Amino acid sequence: MTRRRALFALVAGIYVLAFPYHPGLRSPNELCRLWQTRALVEDGTLDINQALRDHGRVGDLSVMHTPEGPRYYPSKAPLLSFAAVPVYAALQAIAGGGRDAVGELALVFWSRFFLTVLPTLWMLVFLWRFLRAHLSEPVTDVLVVTYALGSLAFSYSLLFMSHQTSAVLLFGGFYALWRTSRGDWRRWGYLAAGAFAGAAVAAEYTSGLGFLGLALFAALASAAGEAPGRLTRAARALGLAALGALPFAVLLGLYHQHCFGGFFETGYRHLNDAAYQPWHLGGFLGIRTPDPRAFVLSFFSPLRGLFTLSPFLLLALPGLWRLKKAGPAGSLDRALWIFTLALLLGYAYFTSSFSYSSWGWTTGPRHMTGLVPFLLLPAGLVLERVATGPAWAKGLAAGLCVASILITGALTFVNYVPDDVSNGLFALAVPLFSRGYLTPTLLAFLGVPNPYSGGLLLLALGVCAIWVGVRLVTRDERRPLPSWPVPALCGLLTVGLLLGAQALSTRHDRADVNAERFLESVWLTPPGTTLHFGLRR
Repeated sequence: MTRRRALFALVAGIYVLAFPYHPGLRSPNELCRLWQTRALVEDGTLDINQALRDHGRVGDLSVMHTPEGPRYYPSKAPLLSFAAVPVYAALQAIAGGGRDAVGELALVFWSRFFLTVLPTLWMLVFLWRFLRAHLSEPVTDVLVVTYALGSLAFSYSLLFMSHQTSAVLLFGGFYALWRTSRGDWRRWGYLAAGAFAGAAVAAEYTSGLGFLGLALFAALASAAGEAPGRLTRAARALGLAALGALPFAVLLGLYHQHCFGGFFETGYRHLNDAAYQPWHLGGFLGIRTPDPRAFVLSFFSPLRGLFTLSPFLLLALPGLWRLKKAGPAGSLDRALWIFTLALLLGYAYFTSSFSYSSWGWTTGPRHMTGLVPFLLLPAGLVLERVATGPAWAKGLAAGLCVASILITGALTFVNYVPDDVSNGLFALAVPLFSRGYLTPTLLAFLGVPNPYSGGLLLLALGVCAIWVGVRLVTRDERRPLPSWPVPALCGLLTVGLLLGAQALSTRHDRADVNAERFLESVWLTPPGTTLHFGLRR
């Protein structure tokens, strides 16, 4: 227990201290939301015209042409903009008030801290409880740490974007359904689940996929058990969940009506940048028929593939079969299997049918962030199986987890990955780190310069990766010790092969060199520098 707490404290410390942000990039996905937050507090308006004049131009905007002139809004779903209002209002009050009271760095840092970092850390508690109900303690610990540092959860908790926020909200809805279906909570749990799911869609439109998956799980899980009354139980669960989601649906529709002239009219229909418009035309919000290239690149691209950056998630594929066998038809376990499979297929269809080029300047396929937490249980079932299986299988599984932390963790410390680089790890992260351009951290604001401030976080990441590997290879239900050397060697070989594949896909061409030089030119904390972290500009 003490070791687990120390490890989880280390994970939390990495989350809190890391601050991958570079004002010179003018991060559009983040700043367009925060400019609307400024507009709500400073001007009491939803349009950000005045905020653009006062605080500078940003991207990812929608425009509505009116007789009074163009009105600009973020193209994103609005929940994060509204959620940041109390954060910004408090910062402004502390700083003494005024339109220029709060600087950009302070606004971005504290908005991330309260709205993307802390929610994920809180989610890890409930994720551990859910997984522990199905898995052993060692495997649960390993999965939670690997999810926290070796998946898209890490990347998007450290950005003021909605992808991890929606993942947290979708998991919150799932957890409420799961606890209620088990009889742990009363029927109000269905209301809570609906509210979480509705909020997820208000945070990110593509959370509609998760919303549909949760509706399916609500119907199946509530109907589990005795045959009499199944339809009634399912209808009651869906009705209460819909009632919980209704306020968010109505408020989102009213926002659309006010800003874009229609209850179901989103900002993506009115993009200010015409070059991005084709991505969202045709089909439903740009979702069309599948494209094999988009499917392969979304999962296996050396630059952004989900399984390339987080190879431990490959364990979920055979794990789905084990999840199916966990319980008979009509049971809660079978409902979990159907829900997980449907969610995986839905997200796979989406990523195959939407423009792959639209992922842009990010770590991994960002719109699949909401899927990741639901792949952990099937992955964990495989980890349980290999604990008493062949040594090579245990080592392979451990290597997949360790490599996920090393690859995704390193990329997250950059977190702005240009589209045209060949490989984010060896074409960008490693060259930057080797020259002292490590991730900006809170320590830099406290006077510790790079590479020391960022190096401490890189060291902490390595410690967590080693702990995960050791925890897995030394666990054997039948032969505790000295059974670890063979799986340890297999694990090291797996990590080496995965990192080698990353290295082989790196071209070191002009695009790679230009991207590296550009990021160096805008890096917030170049080697030997510190920063002032006051509220004011």
